[in-house]
Amino acid sequence: MKRIVITSLFAAALFGAQAATFTDHALVRSAEPQYENINVPRNECSSHWVNEGPDRVTSAPQNTQSRQYGGAIVGGLAGGVLGHQVGGGRGKDAATVVGAVLGAIAGDHLENRNAPAQYNYGQHDNGRYETAQREVQRCRTVYEVQSRISGYRVIYDYRGQQYTTLTRNNPGNRLPVRVSVDPIEQ
Repeated sequence: MKRIVITSLFAAALFGAQAATFTDHALVRSAEPQYENINVPRNECSSHWVNEGPDRVTSAPQNTQSRQYGGAIVGGLAGGVLGHQVGGGRGKDAATVVGAVLGAIAGDHLENRNAPAQYNYGQHDNGRYETAQREVQRCRTVYEVQSRISGYRVIYDYRGQQYTTLTRNNPGNRLPVRVSVDPIEQ
């Protein structure tokens, strides 16, 4: 019995304390955008060329095509045979060695003449080593300050009174408002 009485009193207090509310529209006088500054990161990159000298050690080429040695072998054999045909005595041995070396160089050159430049180690021009160039790119993060609209400061009239509020979006000419009516006890 006590429980029913307490529940009834609680329900009566709840309904009596609740005010009547409804939705209406107010006339908007102005809506001024409100801005905030934010830092927006972005990458700024620059590239430049650097020279790599011939004394710089580079890693072995990572290419599926490999250097061919068949031309050097065939050229060395052919040069050795031709060199052996020249001269006599001790000169014949020297001519055989010189012919084999020159034949190997010529055969290697012919076999690998269309190979990528990365296989032509130690190439030189007029006794000077060529330097290789490569492009290096450097990037850094920079922050740019940008202004963006964070909301609107709205001034509106409702039943002869002027009010101010902040809204996320521009409300246009009319702003929906919630009206609450409470009786005043005397």
